[in-house]
Amino acid sequence: MPENVTPAPPALPLTPVSPMIMVVDDEKNIRRTLEMVLTGEGYRFCGAESAEDALGLLARPDGPVDLVILDVKLPGMSGLEMLERMRKEDGLRELPVVVISGHATVHDAVQAIKLGAADFFEKPLNRERVLVSVRNVIKAARLARTVEDMRQQIQARYEMIGTSAVMQKLYKQIDQVAPTKANVLITGESGTGKELVSRALHRLSPRADGPFVKVNCAAIPRELIESELFGHERGSFTGAQARKRGFFEQAHGGTLFLDEIGDMDLAAQAKVLRALQSGEISRVGSEHLIHVDVRVVAATNKDLEREVAGGRFREDLFFRLNVFPLKCPALRDRLDDIRPMSDAFVGSFCRDNGLRLKTIDGPVYEALRSRKWPGNVRELKNVIERAAILSGDTITIADLPEDPHASPFEDDGGEAEGEDLDMAAPGMDFGTNEPATGRTQEGSGTRLTLREFREQSERKYIVETLRSLEWNISRTAIELGVERTNLHKKIRSYGIKRGE
Repeated sequence: MPENVTPAPPALPLTPVSPMIMVVDDEKNIRRTLEMVLTGEGYRFCGAESAEDALGLLARPDGPVDLVILDVKLPGMSGLEMLERMRKEDGLRELPVVVISGHATVHDAVQAIKLGAADFFEKPLNRERVLVSVRNVIKAARLARTVEDMRQQIQARYEMIGTSAVMQKLYKQIDQVAPTKANVLITGESGTGKELVSRALHRLSPRADGPFVKVNCAAIPRELIESELFGHERGSFTGAQARKRGFFEQAHGGTLFLDEIGDMDLAAQAKVLRALQSGEISRVGSEHLIHVDVRVVAATNKDLEREVAGGRFREDLFFRLNVFPLKCPALRDRLDDIRPMSDAFVGSFCRDNGLRLKTIDGPVYEALRSRKWPGNVRELKNVIERAAILSGDTITIADLPEDPHASPFEDDGGEAEGEDLDMAAPGMDFGTNEPATGRTQEGSGTRLTLREFREQSERKYIVETLRSLEWNISRTAIELGVERTNLHKKIRSYGIKRGE
């Protein structure tokens, strides 16, 4: 390393450190002056006399730099050339730079700002001017990083998960329609992730930098829906104390997500249709038309064609929205995705709550696959989060909450009416298809019904397993492949006593 290059001290990752500022200037006195000014304010300092030396230091992993103060006139590569090169490299593209010059021109200043310099000032340097600029630039950079981190966290929270065939088909359809201006209607059962699809459409569209405005149509009272969607003028109705921008205006240049569109009032549907047809709205109490550039994505868990047939939804609005339909599959149709979704949910829950990352025991996935999931992905997420609260480092079957949709015994129900049987059921007469002699339909004879036989066999197997595991409920539940709460229910139902 050249003698006139001050190396950056090693970073101390476990201890909070003050910002590191690099000064790139071929004048030794300038570097010394800035070092005294900056270190006197608690900043860390490293210096270089050329752009080549500075880029070499920036490439090293042992001393991250928070701000570069860069002179325009340097031997070899100029300061502006170095700045241009930094803006093309991934690791340096976002690093804030303040440009200084002893022979500044308007052209230099304009060029520096075009290349992304955060500030530009001339020599001789004013101490207060330098410190104010450094503080503001570092504060702005930290705020920008915070915003980016939050954006990435939000994006991760709304990331779609799954590799099943039905999800691969959905991903392909999203990729096809997202870059267009077409309206999209998303259908699917409650909890299937329709909002995730709408956000993916926005994120992959040319409107990604614009606003994403979500409207829950079912949650807005009928008398307020017009005001909420299109805004109102002051005094237009009782309680309208100030002008208000509606959701259409708020979504200008971006995406308006109308969730639960099937619950919207017919009068509001007519106004939404006019807005989609003309691209113009007017606030309640105003005759002034406002042009809005909005891409509408709607979602519903209702069958809109049936709603149209029943007169509860406008046919013309349905056709306007249903330009490109997307269907979110139910969880029962993508059981292979339960494992990656469960892993993602437990990881997100642990991060959000400051917990050490927990793992999921293998049998848990099969237990989850056996559930019916009428609440779909939303229900799975709730189950996983509750299990994470109850578990230790590993989530086991014993930690899963009881399945509210399961019963101790399945309904025996019988065969479908009119279905031919290859064999008569035990206890039935082949000729008459009536209960055989020796047992009535009420079960007063000597032969067991199918339900009774299954109950006795299940009770005996549970007792044998409990006894072999020394009556440890949790281990028995895992061995039997059932949840602990369901095992307790069966023990009570069968009247099993410890020590049998």
